[in-house]
Amino acid sequence: MILHLLLVALLAQAAPLPAAVIADPPRDAAHPASVAPLVIPSGGAAMNGLIYTASGAGPHPTLLLLHGFPGNEQNLDLAQAARRAGWNVVTMHYRGSWGSGGAFSFAHAAEDANAAVAYLLKPETAARFGIDPKRIAVAGHSMGGMMAARAVADHPQLLGAFLIDPWDIASTGPFLADPANVATFRREELDADMPPLSGTSAEALIDEIRHAGVSLDLAATVKTLGTRPLVLVYAEFGNGPDEAKRIEAAARAAGGGKLTAMIWPSDHSFSDRRIALAGVLVDWLGSLTPAK
Repeated sequence: MILHLLLVALLAQAAPLPAAVIADPPRDAAHPASVAPLVIPSGGAAMNGLIYTASGAGPHPTLLLLHGFPGNEQNLDLAQAARRAGWNVVTMHYRGSWGSGGAFSFAHAAEDANAAVAYLLKPETAARFGIDPKRIAVAGHSMGGMMAARAVADHPQLLGAFLIDPWDIASTGPFLADPANVATFRREELDADMPPLSGTSAEALIDEIRHAGVSLDLAATVKTLGTRPLVLVYAEFGNGPDEAKRIEAAARAAGGGKLTAMIWPSDHSFSDRRIALAGVLVDWLGSLTPAK
């Protein structure tokens, strides 16, 4: 299976790049591309968001793009490529992160992804921003991959999920049963990431990971997607081949008829594969068909 993943990755990187990845479209004077701030309600708090609206008369398909923990990598190059391909793109900060109201937690982040989908599906939101509610997909990186999978699982009308080196939060729980691992995890994974977060602590997040249930279990979540389009792009030097193999197997066990899985020799942020990553995303978006 790992050889299969590597072969898919090599073929993806060798494919011609979509024009939207490397070239700007002509300006549409009547309906130019633009950016607008959003205030997305979730759990009684307000989340900060942006919508990158595509040029041309709408309505347009729309991609919800979710960042990871805490969100230092925003993947806005992917947002711009998707917009050049004719998609609106929505980004947002979870509750308790980067100035959004409320308290941060992993459970809240899953709720926040669902709240963002609900916001995009509202007729008034769709009308204001030219969103086609029958053509909404979700992409996410790292923790955001978990939340993207959760949002698509919870909303059958969504087109599919694009997961970028996704973090299976529940699978980290057993590792944290050892106090020595807790200290290492806190030092290497949490301490430097706490400043953008509010309403939480490293201790609270570790406790939440240790007790994470099915809603934060990526393997269980992808099994509920059935044959809906799903992309898994893993990083060899990020979450790694073993994790890629495990999550791909879970997805295929549930059908996986529209599954694309690959692993690239890059780091967790795909620092040296950004153009290739944008190309795979844009190609995948172009393959999606509207919901019935």
